[in-house]
Amino acid sequence: MQQDLFQSPDYFAVDALLKEEHLLTRDAVRQWVKKEISPIIEDYCQRAAFPSHILDGLGELGCFGPTIPVEYGGGGMDHIAYGLMMQELERGDSGIRSTASVQGSLVMYPIYTFGSETQKRKYLPKLATGELMGCFGLTEPDHGSNPAGMITNFSDDGDHVILNGAKMWISNAPFADIAVVWAKDEAGVIRGIIVERGMEGFTTPETKGKWSLRASATGELVFDNVRIPKENILPEAKGLKGPLSCLSSARYGIAWGAIGAAMDCYDTALRYAKERVQFGRPIGGFQLTQKKLAEMITEITKAQLLNWRLGVLKNEGKATPAQISMAKRNSCEIAANIARNARTILGGMGITGEFSVMRHMMNLESVMTYEGTHEIHLLITGMDVTGFEAFK
Repeated sequence: MQQDLFQSPDYFAVDALLKEEHLLTRDAVRQWVKKEISPIIEDYCQRAAFPSHILDGLGELGCFGPTIPVEYGGGGMDHIAYGLMMQELERGDSGIRSTASVQGSLVMYPIYTFGSETQKRKYLPKLATGELMGCFGLTEPDHGSNPAGMITNFSDDGDHVILNGAKMWISNAPFADIAVVWAKDEAGVIRGIIVERGMEGFTTPETKGKWSLRASATGELVFDNVRIPKENILPEAKGLKGPLSCLSSARYGIAWGAIGAAMDCYDTALRYAKERVQFGRPIGGFQLTQKKLAEMITEITKAQLLNWRLGVLKNEGKATPAQISMAKRNSCEIAANIARNARTILGGMGITGEFSVMRHMMNLESVMTYEGTHEIHLLITGMDVTGFEAFK
């Protein structure tokens, strides 16, 4: 078991742009990751198992719904603090960050934003501590990038509704206590509904055989005539705007998170390049190695500044979905490239679990795809700058 020696790169003194509360929050999560995640994550990844014992710690740290108001059990923090939390969690592992960002952005956020006061009081405090865990059901087997085509639906049944359909690639599904599910009503309008584990006809089969996010629990949501009280419908969410606003919140967290993975790969490669000797000198002294490291730190620095500015805009209520898409796509792309180049610096050692690089590389393949694929985010930017929609 290797000691976690991670040192965060800050080439342009970005820390000077952060408030003291941001730094304290980031450092608290960083130390927790070093103590609780780094020593165990390779083993759990190799076994394709989720370390469920960490959920209490994530709740105690405030990583579940940090931007939700304190009165509902959240942290009442700003969006930069939230981003830094996701950065540090994904520096440990993308799957751990996924667990936290699903809980906060895709479960607590829609309940807080679109839910009734009764729903907020019932669910949010327990979700904030991790006493309840949730998942988000939008993607279907035949409808990923085109959620408007969903076929999951519910029909009226007096004071209840009957839900039928299925969702796929759902993080947290195998152990979630509740699911925020998006389905069409009888008029074809997309609505959000809270489905609770134990409701008859609701099952969550686990997805097996993944080569990516192996330490994250992924599954399906299957609804076979599930009878749900109408009081579980989110009253303020109608149409695609509801789930897409949740995705914007999650994508914002991913923009920060992927940089955490990139930082870890860079830090690992830099340390290795200084210590690994070939031809009588450290490989960090060779031009090609320096080129790779210089390009890594350049891209990390650019992404740090982009994310910081996006955080400022989000705190001011000015960040647009298109800006968030740009940041998510950029972070994922540069992180994936940095992981691959870091692996080449480590040579054969780069494919082993002795180092984190290959695990990050595999995870980032999923991160580039979920919450909007790399291609979709490019088209969102293209549509934003030209005014023409190229999706169809």
